[in-house]
Amino acid sequence: MISVTRRLEFDAGHRIPDHRSQCRNLHGHRYVLEITLAGDVVDAPGASDNGMVMDFSDIKAIAKAHVVDAWDHAFLVYAGDTAVRGFLESLPGHKTVVIDRIPTVENLARIAFEILQPQYLRHYGRDLRLARVRLYETPNCWADCDG
Repeated sequence: MISVTRRLEFDAGHRIPDHRSQCRNLHGHRYVLEITLAGDVVDAPGASDNGMVMDFSDIKAIAKAHVVDAWDHAFLVYAGDTAVRGFLESLPGHKTVVIDRIPTVENLARIAFEILQPQYLRHYGRDLRLARVRLYETPNCWADCDG
């Protein structure tokens, strides 16, 4: 078994409503998402992905389609944060993503994992698994969700 990792970046806003410090305010981050897949190397002479766990462009395409494009330049708001949610929904055309958990980096990593896991299995399915989603909130702070 071998693992491969693809890194993607996006910008998004959030707030942590109950936080004791600055993070209770509306703010944003340059997030970095790392997708790590583990599996067997494809042994299919003549196939485009021969010798790979999964083609990096396929890893990227799936992550972009299901997480990155949805969250990029959006405000990630907790469904229970009704004041901010109402404000964001009053802005015409604003890109707001309502989630069922407070948008800490820990919860966002878990949500990304939950969204992506079935997508990678559905795409390939041969002894391939989503091993880890790592989400950086800042260059020095991140959360890992392991499969």
